[in-house]
Amino acid sequence: MSENQNNRADTSHEVTVTPEAGTDVERFADPGVPEHKHRLTDTDPRAAKRAERTVTFLFVLSILGTIGSIVAYVMVPPDGTTSGVRLSTLLIGLGLALSLLGIGIAGIHWAKSLMGDKEMVQERHPLATSEEDRAIAVKDLNDGLQDSGVVGRRGMLKGAFFGALALFPLAIAVPLIGSVGGDWNVSKFKHTMWRTGTRLAIDPSGRPIKASDVTVGSVFHVVPETTEEFRETHEWINEKSKAVVLMVRLNPEDLKADQSPPGETWSHEGIVAYSKICTHVGCPVALYEQQTHHLLCPCHQSTFDIADSANVVFGPANRRLPQLPITVDAEGYLVAQDDFAEPIGPSFWERLK
Repeated sequence: MSENQNNRADTSHEVTVTPEAGTDVERFADPGVPEHKHRLTDTDPRAAKRAERTVTFLFVLSILGTIGSIVAYVMVPPDGTTSGVRLSTLLIGLGLALSLLGIGIAGIHWAKSLMGDKEMVQERHPLATSEEDRAIAVKDLNDGLQDSGVVGRRGMLKGAFFGALALFPLAIAVPLIGSVGGDWNVSKFKHTMWRTGTRLAIDPSGRPIKASDVTVGSVFHVVPETTEEFRETHEWINEKSKAVVLMVRLNPEDLKADQSPPGETWSHEGIVAYSKICTHVGCPVALYEQQTHHLLCPCHQSTFDIADSANVVFGPANRRLPQLPITVDAEGYLVAQDDFAEPIGPSFWERLK
């Protein structure tokens, strides 16, 4: 083997030598905290005052936005129409946006221009701090509060800050509470617009129904007869939602019983009418099976027997459908004898027994 080959073989086996474990290695020097640079508001009292007025103005703007959203909700309520709901939503949304932006921008400007921006270094220490360290920590916190303006000076700014934060929840709470309804008379839920002599009308046309028009096995979706003007109002939607009725004509011999008191009859020649609102959770009960006389709720499959006082035969509903007492007037039209004898819809804690 030549000398050159021996040299190449030696170099191919060179290794890198690392320091032994435990040997000291060179460490970088701690760069420390950069030198603090004063802001204009730190050195110029007039600039600090301008910044304080700006932050105060933004918080006041937030307060005005909150008040504006509440005023918009009260003065421009959603009336059920598309344009009315759009306008109400737009005005309330603008008020909420102004309220939130005022608080957010004011907070950022306050922090950047008025609050202290000095970096503080605290050396690591045992978890059980000394009394001296605790006193220093409390002093630092107090100094921070004083420096931020939350306590002590800048009274107008503090008032605007707490006022904006205190009033903003009203912009959300007032519409939420107001949407529950302006009328808190719970007793109205126990009654509908059915009255003695009110004619039964086809939904949605509103045409009154004669008993002679109802054939055995036919099903009618029924509402109280009312004026055309009232049918265009939002109040009609609320009243209709409680008063909807499903009317069926059976052979009189198939009718086992109804809910009429002894000596009275709430049906007419096999025609019976029951509330269309399921007593489970209020879904519309509208699927009628003619052969079995069963009425099915499509939501949770509660099943009611129309031929037997609409008693529950299956499903989670725990009581039968309320029956509307009906008869005919002098012209042969089907009319209500009275309102439902019990509250319609799901059971609730104040329902009459």
